[in-house]
Amino acid sequence: MTNSRQLRVAVIGGGAIGVSIAVHLLRQGASVALYTQSELASGASGRSLSWLNSAGERSAQYHALRMAGIDRYRTLYAQDPSRDWLEFGGGLFWAMGDDSSTRARHAYEKSHGYDSYLTGGEKATLYTPGVNAKAVGSTAIFNPGEGWVSLPHLIDHLMEEFHALNGELHTHCGVTSVTRDGSGNANGVDCEHSGQHAADRVVVACGAHTPDVVGPLGVSIPNGSPVSMLVTTQPIKQDIESVLNTPRAAIRPNPGRTLAVDHDWYEEFIEGDENSGYHIDDSVVRELLTEASRLIQDSPKLEQATHKIGLKPIPGDGEPVLGELKSVPSCYVAFTHSGATLALLVGEMLADEILSGNTNPMLETFRPERFKQ
Repeated sequence: MTNSRQLRVAVIGGGAIGVSIAVHLLRQGASVALYTQSELASGASGRSLSWLNSAGERSAQYHALRMAGIDRYRTLYAQDPSRDWLEFGGGLFWAMGDDSSTRARHAYEKSHGYDSYLTGGEKATLYTPGVNAKAVGSTAIFNPGEGWVSLPHLIDHLMEEFHALNGELHTHCGVTSVTRDGSGNANGVDCEHSGQHAADRVVVACGAHTPDVVGPLGVSIPNGSPVSMLVTTQPIKQDIESVLNTPRAAIRPNPGRTLAVDHDWYEEFIEGDENSGYHIDDSVVRELLTEASRLIQDSPKLEQATHKIGLKPIPGDGEPVLGELKSVPSCYVAFTHSGATLALLVGEMLADEILSGNTNPMLETFRPERFKQ
C-alpha cells in the first residue's frame, strides 16, 4: 500500500462530513484536496437543525454509532466550553395527541441506557429554562445528554486546521465526477470547471447527491432525501438552552442569540426544484415562526433573518452508507442522515480505513453493498 504520507486523496463535498474526513486524513499525513461544487457549507450543512442526539428508535448499530458521534462533540466542547456554536443543553420532545407514543418512546430509550426523563407541562421548565410551560405537552421527554452544533461554524473551525496542515481547497468546481483507470479503480476526479485531478483515493461525501455521483460508476444507492427548510431568526432577548422537538416546530439556539427553526409539515408547500430553485410562500414561513414563538416564554415575535431550502440527506433505508465501494476500489462514500451527529466520528473512521486498509467493525452494517440486488 502507498505510504500514508504520500497518499493523495480527493474528497468531493464541502459539507461537515467532507471537511471532517479531509481534516482527519491530513492529521495522519495524507495529501488532501477538497472539491466543492460552490462554497463550503452551501448544501445541507448550511441549513441543518444539527441536533446532536440518538433519541427514539433505531437499530442498535446505528444507535451505537450516534452515541460515539456525540462523544466526539463532547471532547470538542471540553476543549473550549466558551464556543457559542456548540452546546449541550439537552433536548425536549413531545408528540401530538395521545401521550402513549411519548411514554413508549421514553420506555424504549430507558431500556438501552439513553438518558431520558419523563416530564411535561410546568415541570418541563425545571429542565428547559425559557420554554413556555403552557405550550408543553402534558407528557414530554427531556434528554439531558443532547446538544446542538452550528455546522457552518464547525466547518470554519475545521478549515483552520485544514489550511494549517496544507490541505488544498478547490471551490466553485461545478459538478464533479469520479474517474477510473483501466482496471476500474478510482484514480481521481473530473471537475466541470477545472478538469481532471489525479488521486490515489477518492471520497464522495456529497450529501443527498452522493447517489447521483456514484450512479455513473454502476453503483445504486437508494435515495430517500426530502426537500426541507431551515429558518434562522433575528436575535431575541429570551434565553433558550435546549433543542425543542414539538408537533409543529423544532427549534434550537443559534449563535448571536438567534434561533434555527424547522419541521416537516410544510414540505408540501415547497415549490420548484434544484435546477430552477426552491421557493415557499412567506405566509408559510410566518406560520412556522408563529408556532415556534408559542414555545418560548412570553411568546416573542420572531422575525425571519434567512430561510434556506434544499434536500435533506437521507439514504433510502434511513441507515448510513459508509465505506469503500467494492465494485470501484479506492472510491469511498459517506452518505447519511444525522450528518451533524456523525460528522466528526465518520471523518475519523473513514480516514482510518482509507489510510490503514483495515475496516472498522462498527461500520459493517452500513456498507454500500447491502443494496446489491
